[in-house]
Amino acid sequence: MSDLGQADSRELSAEELAEIEKKYDEGTATRQVAPGFAKLLRAVALTFAVYHYLTAGFSLPPDHWHMGWHLCGLFVLTYAFFPITKSKTAYDLKTGAMRLGGVPYLDILLMVLGVSSALYLGLAWRGIPFLGIEEQTFRMGNPNNFDMVFGCILIVLVLDIARRTLGWVLPLIICLFMSYALFGPIFPGLLQHPGVKFRTFVSSMYFPQEGIFGVTLWVVSTIVFHFVLFGVIAQRTGLGQLFIDNATILAGRYTGGPAKVSVVSSAFFGTISGSSVANTVSTGALTIPNMKRLGYPGHFAGGVEAAASAGGQITPPIMGAAAFIMAEFLELPYTTIIIAAIFPAVLHYVGVFTVVHLMARRLKLQGLSNEMLPKFAAVWREGWANIVPLLGLLIVLFSGYTPFMSAFCGISLSIIAGMSRRKEPLTLIYAAAFIAFALWKYSNGGFDTLIASSMVLGAIIATFNPQDRITLSEMAETFETGVKYALAVGAASAAVGIVVGVINTTGVGFRIGFMVTQGASNLGGDLYNLVNFGGLELFSVEDLTLFISLIFIAIACILMGAGIPTTALYIMLVSVAQPALAQLGVPPIASHMFVLYYGVVAEITPPVCTSAYAAAAIANSNPFRTGISAFTLGLGKVVAPMAFVYAPVLLIVSSTGFDLWEFTYTATSCILGVVALSTAVVGYWLTPMNAMYRVLAAIAGIVFIAPGLQADLVALIIASPVIFTQLLSRRQAEATN
Repeated sequence: MSDLGQADSRELSAEELAEIEKKYDEGTATRQVAPGFAKLLRAVALTFAVYHYLTAGFSLPPDHWHMGWHLCGLFVLTYAFFPITKSKTAYDLKTGAMRLGGVPYLDILLMVLGVSSALYLGLAWRGIPFLGIEEQTFRMGNPNNFDMVFGCILIVLVLDIARRTLGWVLPLIICLFMSYALFGPIFPGLLQHPGVKFRTFVSSMYFPQEGIFGVTLWVVSTIVFHFVLFGVIAQRTGLGQLFIDNATILAGRYTGGPAKVSVVSSAFFGTISGSSVANTVSTGALTIPNMKRLGYPGHFAGGVEAAASAGGQITPPIMGAAAFIMAEFLELPYTTIIIAAIFPAVLHYVGVFTVVHLMARRLKLQGLSNEMLPKFAAVWREGWANIVPLLGLLIVLFSGYTPFMSAFCGISLSIIAGMSRRKEPLTLIYAAAFIAFALWKYSNGGFDTLIASSMVLGAIIATFNPQDRITLSEMAETFETGVKYALAVGAASAAVGIVVGVINTTGVGFRIGFMVTQGASNLGGDLYNLVNFGGLELFSVEDLTLFISLIFIAIACILMGAGIPTTALYIMLVSVAQPALAQLGVPPIASHMFVLYYGVVAEITPPVCTSAYAAAAIANSNPFRTGISAFTLGLGKVVAPMAFVYAPVLLIVSSTGFDLWEFTYTATSCILGVVALSTAVVGYWLTPMNAMYRVLAAIAGIVFIAPGLQADLVALIIASPVIFTQLLSRRQAEATN
């Protein structure tokens, strides 16, 4: 990293990129351990990955055992790889009498305690008579001493692994929720409640259905881990590079080509990656140096990549971990969430793409020359087989099967595409095993004819992959990397389960939701007289109340999102936002999407915006200025949630129904609004515009996004001076030339 500061527009080495990802994605920076201990940990990681892979395809054990095994893996690997502090030397290899393989004995002890507390629930589920432990059913709400000891250990250690992987912010917020549950009588006003007894609290946090062994850990251990693993394997086998090459072919030749490549490739990459930082580093390694060579300022080049990469959290079909949890919360099929996310994701990328295009025109930047573009035939001749796993995953997912079955099929096809070759008969064992699985599922009615034949055909086609085969050791290393990527989200999900348990136990979500709506209603009543004149009612009190409530919740999302993963932030805030917005008549899926989007906005909002800081390191630019660029580029993501709360038809599958004409009209209006905002950000449309016209364009953009013909007419009136002067200026410029 010592020569990183002297980098200008050169492409960084793989080692430098790995260092950047470790620095800004806390979940990837791990401690060095002794070689012998590293082999043991690799065996643990591979066992962890293979266990989840096989149970996804064959059969899940009971929830308490499945989540217990998942927690065991989290405890062992987190305490082995993540030191107690994050000092510069904490990650270096250290040996001595107080360490085992480079890991302090204190961490070994915590590891053992964590595994014991995770497995105790399963071991004592049916009771342990000789210890006087009854069946779990009889202990609910009345835990015995063993339950109390292991429950307390689990709560403390879950908070600790969240702190080690993600920092202090999330555990401190969770401790605040815990304090609220235990010390309810000391809180003022509406927040006051009788308090939860300590034994009851531990019981509710420890036993299934709520708390740590609740829905968040279940979703991560059953679904999210598999999609993270699929994304890592698919990238390793070449799907990520195929996306980048095709994005370059599609967009590279046009005005500001490399920046548009960044937007398109990040959109593609977001379909397999749930990590904004990983997306930034993977695609930014190529696109940021190319943007700088073309003439884009470093902070803008980094901002483009960060804004586009953050969109990966909202880009179907994977959308990070939050979308899977949303499906569980709403009790909807995951495919419904995917469909609902399509237009909002399009709106985000339209905004980033428009800013990039207008900035390129303002700076008079050209596209890439033909010599710099990959050749379409060569790219697909070499990499066509890498698309098979993604297609297989989507076919299974959209055919109504479980997300973990679709992930199992996607991972299996990725392994075949990477490791099986028709000219090497011994390697066909991987394809043969998956074909046998598909036929077995078909024989017992698990797969229908279409899915079984599709999987068999996909496995056969993947063996024709012309790329070099990946060896077994390389694939094992890829599995290990996938496990390391999943540690942070696993720790966050277990810890945030405490928040869900507190909210269910105390009803604090409804209390805060009521406070939000009451405050907004009072403020809306005060503003009503200011924005309405005489008998002309521009806005009703209900309209103002909803708008102010949305502003309150959006600000809370952005402020709390400083340093908290999107998934954890979504879980905490939706518990508050859902009751508040439900009282105002907002459909559930719209309120959930609203919170998710503002959680993602927090990732590119200074002062804490890890994706932008990672991009700044690649671009050698000022991190804060890069964050500002990323935020302005992501304005489409800022305003889009407002649009689909007021017009749920944009989510296509909202409970309010779908009307094609209403969708088309509202979508067009929103796109015009995002384009107007983009021109205001850049200060250029057909020609440069001054500050006054930029303000008018921004106001028009915001009004355009508000649904309704009346709002659109007002927006056109506001934008008309801008449109007129821009047309006139361009005519004058053409005349002088």
